[in-house]
Amino acid sequence: MSETIKFVQGNEACVEGALYAGLDFFAGYPITPSTEIAELLSQRLPQRAGKFIQMEDEIASICTIIGASLTGHKVMTATSGPGFSLMQEGLGFAVMAEIPCVIVNVQRGGPSTGLPTGPSQGDVNQARWGTHGDHEIIALTASNHQDVFEMTVHGFNLAESYRTPVILLFDEVIGHMREKLEIPAPGKYPVVERLRTSVKAGVDYHPYLPREDGRLPMSDFGGEHRYNVTGLIHDMWGFPSDNPAVVHGLIRHLVDKIRNNVDSITRYKEYYLEDARTILISYGCSARSALHLVENRRARGDRIGLLELQSLWPFPYEMVEEKCANAEHILVVEMNTGQVVRSVKQAVRNPERVVLANRIDGQFINPTDIKNVVRLIQGKGV
Repeated sequence: MSETIKFVQGNEACVEGALYAGLDFFAGYPITPSTEIAELLSQRLPQRAGKFIQMEDEIASICTIIGASLTGHKVMTATSGPGFSLMQEGLGFAVMAEIPCVIVNVQRGGPSTGLPTGPSQGDVNQARWGTHGDHEIIALTASNHQDVFEMTVHGFNLAESYRTPVILLFDEVIGHMREKLEIPAPGKYPVVERLRTSVKAGVDYHPYLPREDGRLPMSDFGGEHRYNVTGLIHDMWGFPSDNPAVVHGLIRHLVDKIRNNVDSITRYKEYYLEDARTILISYGCSARSALHLVENRRARGDRIGLLELQSLWPFPYEMVEEKCANAEHILVVEMNTGQVVRSVKQAVRNPERVVLANRIDGQFINPTDIKNVVRLIQGKGV
């Protein structure tokens, strides 16, 4: 089978990526600007013997996909800022119980109801710290539809590899714009399947005992093995424990299985960084304007480049430090009051060289907005 070419919205590219990765269960509640994901999957999943269910709210949505994942399904839900807020307790449960699932947040302006149809990138830190307690999280993003497809597949692969929830942090501009998508033939992109235990029925099964490679084999809940699942601190059998050694060991495991694999998780693109004295760092829809400006300024002889982040969490501190080592100016382009810029300042050797170019008015940040800040920091005036 050859590849298929479509002209689609970004939300549809996400759907295509999820189906390619093996999604067979979706539960969600409609919310602008992610509704097209649910609408499309309500048609596509039944055609593939998958299951779609519209829930009464976002709390029920994430709890439902958690249950479906435990029974062996690849699962996803989709929402936007207000719904993502409601999902935080369920997200924390999935982290603690190590349940693979994918949560799509097509960001819009906030807080509260905010700007339902306006673009924003204001949920970056919520994705990292929205649920309580010490934990690590994986959050991916993309600036074009081909990358939306690839990051969706990558997200499912990471969820299955690390038994963890993965957040796809897109935005309204990417979700609703249309452009070409090439859907690869099956098998071209690697797809990670659920790692199931080899322990036979009737033999003692430890649902939370990692292998030497760190992966935790799963047994479909309700199948051959009977085991406990809880949001409490638990031992390797899944039963609650307040033993300090167990508590310490579990928290370290939840954090280290992500933090120790930053290099494997990280995805990024770089443009013209070899000789760049001014480096733009951006992600999502903002990276489109940043790249347009970079290519325009390069044509005029400006030594400027772009580092596009596709994985925001865990933040790739070492990679950012390396790429920006020779930069005289570092400009972070994002549509919030400065959320990634804080991590960039922590990463680089000279944080005083890092400045922010942003918009927070519900309008798409354009190349001229960025150019004005570039001229200012390069000492050329506005």
